Amino acid sequence: MNKIRPIAIHLPQFHPFPENDEWWGKGFTEWTNVTKAKPLFEGHYQPHLPADLGFYDLRLEEARLAQEALAKEYGIYGFCYYHYWFNGKTLMHEPIKRKLQNSDEDLPFMLCWANENWSRAWDGKDKDILIEQHYSLEDDREHIKFLLPLFKDKRYIRIDNKPVFVVYKSADLPHPKETIRIWREEAAKEGLKLYICRMDRWNTPNGQDILDLGFDAAIDFQPLSNNLRNYLKIKRVDNEKKKEKQFKNTLLRKVINKIRFELSKLESRQKNNQQKIEQKIDYAEYVDYDLQNLDIDYKRFPCVTPSWDNASRRKFNATVFVNSSPDQFGKWVAGKKNNLQNFDSPEENLLFINAWNEWAEGNHLEPDQKYGRQYLEAFYKAIK
Repeated sequence: MNKIRPIAIHLPQFHPFPENDEWWGKGFTEWTNVTKAKPLFEGHYQPHLPADLGFYDLRLEEARLAQEALAKEYGIYGFCYYHYWFNGKTLMHEPIKRKLQNSDEDLPFMLCWANENWSRAWDGKDKDILIEQHYSLEDDREHIKFLLPLFKDKRYIRIDNKPVFVVYKSADLPHPKETIRIWREEAAKEGLKLYICRMDRWNTPNGQDILDLGFDAAIDFQPLSNNLRNYLKIKRVDNEKKKEKQFKNTLLRKVINKIRFELSKLESRQKNNQQKIEQKIDYAEYVDYDLQNLDIDYKRFPCVTPSWDNASRRKFNATVFVNSSPDQFGKWVAGKKNNLQNFDSPEENLLFINAWNEWAEGNHLEPDQKYGRQYLEAFYKAIK
């Protein structure tokens, strides 16, 4: 196996553009969500504020070059940019477009099609659709024609000379086999073969079917993975057993019910003044669980995340990982860096990090004001 190629997932959201101005207010960027966050419980780390790179604007060459220099310094091989395509309309494409025009930005890159409706899910209003995905085989053909010039860029990440392209929500594709067939057909006309992956998310069936559908491999999308789904099921069962044990004593049950009743009244009074946390998950405990459940029988690239907390983005039903730390992150990286099972080629050596700069979800390798470069240092130590 050749040296691991770490790929950090990159969100190109940090610049104003007309649609965001219309939907969220003039001048909105992801920094707007980040800076308004507040702690919601004792010990809650919010807000996450940038350190070394500051509140950058990705339209600026200086900002993009600074990101690339920092990534190189700590062993990141390349960025995987989220790519937004809606039937011929692109969103947040400006940083990628400007990179393509600038040879000084030489960090390798690849794309992941974020094929989901653009909604107000970021503030908890999932059903308020701002721009919708409409799938068709005709659009599949137009989409790949748009992408082929990017795939030909010498900086584009390849496996065995095949440009790597990722689908974020493969289950949403109505005719995935036909879509992939069209993509490969159009690429062949330009002398290209493609390496097509899908994200393995916690609501995505996993297994051999990825090859049957035409994908070359999957990517383990942490932390929202199948392992997290299984971990939470186990935790729920354990909690139910604890409750059952507690309630065996009738007197204790009455006391607890009384306490719960009083707490529910207090909670209802406070409800309008605090954000609802859907669930808190112990990061260190989950890392241990994930490292004990790595065996799979199909091609899947490993992935890790430094932390996760989307409370700054979602007004309701936020998911927060607690007890994350640079040491625990380094432990996870060390445990997963060689977890490349069922691969054939030495170039099938990608390790994904979610993410480089998802500041409003609390998962970023970029330095913040609390930890500085400690997560980057832990990562670099682990891969070495």
